[in-house]
Amino acid sequence: MARIVSMLALSALLLGSAVAAEEGDARQITVTGHGQIAAAPDMATVTVGVTHAEREARAAMSVVSASVARILERLTAEGIDPRDVQTRRLTLNPLWSNRSSVSKDNPEITGFSASNMVMVRVRDLNRVGDILDALLGDGANEFHGLSFGLQDPDPLADDARRAAVADGIARARLLAEAAGVTLGPVQSISDHGGEPRPQMMEMASARGGAMPVAGGEVTVQATVTMVFVIGE
Repeated sequence: MARIVSMLALSALLLGSAVAAEEGDARQITVTGHGQIAAAPDMATVTVGVTHAEREARAAMSVVSASVARILERLTAEGIDPRDVQTRRLTLNPLWSNRSSVSKDNPEITGFSASNMVMVRVRDLNRVGDILDALLGDGANEFHGLSFGLQDPDPLADDARRAAVADGIARARLLAEAAGVTLGPVQSISDHGGEPRPQMMEMASARGGAMPVAGGEVTVQATVTMVFVIGE
């Protein structure tokens, strides 16, 4: 009987130690730090397209192909590197008539619409307006957007992460002070969001060219989660 009591006491002691360890592990402060760094962009991405309709599919595609060929030749003449030009979408769709719900006639294909979209990276922002104007003159009749970015965002991304860690430390110190506890060392740091992506901020200054373009600023953002020990 005494042996059984001793074993129960030992089990209770071990269980109590485990619980205490778990409670000790729970003495933590977890914060999320945010950082962002702004800079002037040094690259623009322009996306244009050519769309044309004809009765015959081959005729529609032929006109579009001829216009895109002129656009590609223009980009080469402007010194745009081939790696900065990419076809993003090439489509051919039928044009229908008598497809309304009130029509009693059978639907009929009356023609075809062909479309080709081209994305261009321009690494000299002073030439964006001129190049866009030239593309429109060479047959582009669709404009799918203009965005700004950085050719090498990694240094800014590193600075944003440093700022996020500093923000996390400041938040943890504030929480520890407010709770009346001592902030211990960092236990873990998690970097969130993968590679930071430049985001458009504001249109701050106009660039030269036939078509005025404003570059503004881009910002690279970073987020980290930090876990601190609560000191004794």
